[in-house]
Amino acid sequence: MNWDLSQWCPLIDDRCFLQWLVKVPSEQEQLRARQISAQQINKVEELWKTNPDASLEDLEKPGIDDEPQPVALKYEDAYQYQNVFAPLIKLEADYDKMMKESQSKDNVTVRWDIGLNKKRVAYFVFPKEDNELCLVPGDELRLRYSGDAAHPAWQAVGHVIKLTAQEEVALELRASQGVPVDVSHGFSVDFVWKSTSFDRMQGAMKTFAVDETSVSGYIYHHLLGHEVEVQMVRNTLPRRFGAPGLPELNASQAFAVKSVLQKPISLIQGPPGTGKTVTSAAIVYNMAKQGQGQVLVCAPSNVAVDQLAEKISATGLKVVRLCAKSREAVSSPVEHLTLHYQVRHLDTSEKSELHKLQLLKDEQGELSSSDEKKYKALKRATEREISQSADVICCTCVGAGDPRLANFRFRQVLIDESTQATEPECLIPLVLGVKQVVLVGDHCQLGPVIMCKKGARAGLAQSLFERLVLLGVKPIRLQVQYRMHPCLSEFPSNSFYEGTLQNGVTINERQSLGIDFPWPVPNRPMFFYVQMGQEEISASGTSYLNRTEAANVEKIILTFD
Repeated sequence: MNWDLSQWCPLIDDRCFLQWLVKVPSEQEQLRARQISAQQINKVEELWKTNPDASLEDLEKPGIDDEPQPVALKYEDAYQYQNVFAPLIKLEADYDKMMKESQSKDNVTVRWDIGLNKKRVAYFVFPKEDNELCLVPGDELRLRYSGDAAHPAWQAVGHVIKLTAQEEVALELRASQGVPVDVSHGFSVDFVWKSTSFDRMQGAMKTFAVDETSVSGYIYHHLLGHEVEVQMVRNTLPRRFGAPGLPELNASQAFAVKSVLQKPISLIQGPPGTGKTVTSAAIVYNMAKQGQGQVLVCAPSNVAVDQLAEKISATGLKVVRLCAKSREAVSSPVEHLTLHYQVRHLDTSEKSELHKLQLLKDEQGELSSSDEKKYKALKRATEREISQSADVICCTCVGAGDPRLANFRFRQVLIDESTQATEPECLIPLVLGVKQVVLVGDHCQLGPVIMCKKGARAGLAQSLFERLVLLGVKPIRLQVQYRMHPCLSEFPSNSFYEGTLQNGVTINERQSLGIDFPWPVPNRPMFFYVQMGQEEISASGTSYLNRTEAANVEKIILTFD
């Protein structure tokens, strides 16, 4: 808009509103005012999330300060474990539900389209509040139209298939009947909260407590922090620990693979750029070759699961990537490995009937009840056949609780990014009969994201990996980083990894040739750039922005481009 920013002045200066905007109270008024502490302010702000009319008086009410029982290091048995974690998961679930259901938006303008699968897609801008919530593909939304003279009231549920560069949300509708496609204004959008992930965490803890076959005796006692004699896994070790289709392993990676294959519980710590994914893929390859049945590979995020699935598939193993049904329309780099893709593209004569019914369903939107029954039975049988013939099944931690895996047993489980998952989330893939578990992560990096402050304070933000470290399980650390310029790795190495991080790249391999950038110290590509810009509070009122800083960041990036 070519506004001259130098002509603009902030409304807040030195953490106070400008005096002509909000009058400074007189001394007398200040004496009469009630003194409140920062702690009280924080508590009231927290209350406002659930009750916008809450006041300071509400802080005095009984039960407001009740903190849930915190997590422990050791537990008597799985029932005590469940009694501690179940209320924390419920707190997080209730908070998540409240946050999502408060996100309704009215007067939304919709642009209509039809997807390749003949389903209706609605495009609209869903203004993002500056709170903790953001939309991701797979989320369910309800689109509503209150009706007018020419249209009856209408509503439909769909799931987000993508977020465009223009900040538009693409919502694929479940049903295409009666969609008011000739209307584009006056729609409302609501979040549809799904309890699936929380239900599966609660379910896993229950299984852990009541089903003796859910995990091996050794792992059961180890997870509860009981003293157990060290066990070794007896099997013949391969001559070399790498895998076809992967880069050659360095010494610390090969040592990690060798150690893991011999232990029932292993932790692998992968500092940034140390080849965590390659090492994980090599471990899975060697496990699959031991003939102990299928290997289950999980991570808390879809992106991490996709990366691992791709690497493991490169070794020649047969991989099935199980996606949540709500994400089947979301494009993925490992589309060809997904179960839904393999079901659609299975070329055998007995599957032709399933294909015919699938085409009919795609064209008409729905099938007759007898055809629908037949379609579901055929689809389930095909899914089971493909899943059972895989060497490795990859899914998110929550995805491991999918009913399609209900009758599967996995003796060997690897969880990547395990330090970004809550402990109950990690338990979901473990209670399917695990006898050997590998947790990969780095507790020196970001932990799990917990929305509910009470839950976080009680210890829900501590991962299983971290608790096992505190219990004395020593992580195997990968020690050679291949990502950054050696002078950049110096700080994390000395500050977080006791100086043990070695460089697998030389200074020459990390030169930015042809870019004349004025580094203060020419051979150290780093500096702190102090800005004198004013901080402002953003439109949402919950975060800060600094225009000077943003403009300078843009300039630097364009210089490097």
